[in-house]
Amino acid sequence: MLSAEAAATTQQMRPYRWSKGKLKYMRIAIMGGTFNPIHFGHLRIAEEVREAFSLDKALFIPTFQPPHKDNGSLISPEHRLEMVRLAIKDNPFFEASDIEIKRGGRSYSAVTLRALHERHPDIEIHFIVGTDSFNDITTWCEYEALFRLTNFIVIPRPGYAVKKIGEVLPVELARKFWYDSEKAVYANAYGRFVSYMETTLYSISASRIRKMIKEGLSTRYLLPVEVEEYIRKNGLYR
Repeated sequence: MLSAEAAATTQQMRPYRWSKGKLKYMRIAIMGGTFNPIHFGHLRIAEEVREAFSLDKALFIPTFQPPHKDNGSLISPEHRLEMVRLAIKDNPFFEASDIEIKRGGRSYSAVTLRALHERHPDIEIHFIVGTDSFNDITTWCEYEALFRLTNFIVIPRPGYAVKKIGEVLPVELARKFWYDSEKAVYANAYGRFVSYMETTLYSISASRIRKMIKEGLSTRYLLPVEVEEYIRKNGLYR
């Protein structure tokens, strides 16, 4: 039997509909990041996750100030948000959010997820994260709370091993998960799950793209044309 807290969390997973151009059905994927700049790797992963889990939207959330990255090469959040909007404008299942940019300060996933749940109590969130980040999730702010707030879709990253739940989480927290063989996910007592998903593996790095731009090299087939043009027009990463 689920605890009262787990039962309350499970109640939050009922989908519902939005109107007036907002998310219509609250089963969404979240793709967060600096998007410095956004590239085809981000877009393809979000599309594959959305289709695999029959989700209604993928929400791209640029960070204001990432807590785990060096901000030295980070351009303004306004530029990064506009590039996201340009990159996703032709996909009706993709949407950009400025929730972390408007909040300012360090961008913590737990704070963002709570804000989304407060605004939309019946939301069901699928948080896309690479193996590199998930393997270090115990360094995230309020990491234990994250497993009450969202499902995790863990995708492979070149050069990073796929670790099992028991290798990533402390014993006390790992014991709250069990493997659901029917759904092929690690479920927990809060009505959430962790799924390891194979996606098309693009070895595309935003840092490499920035370096290429600075050196005057072509970024064709790495970035959407609209993003390339925006970078050129605004003299970014030079």
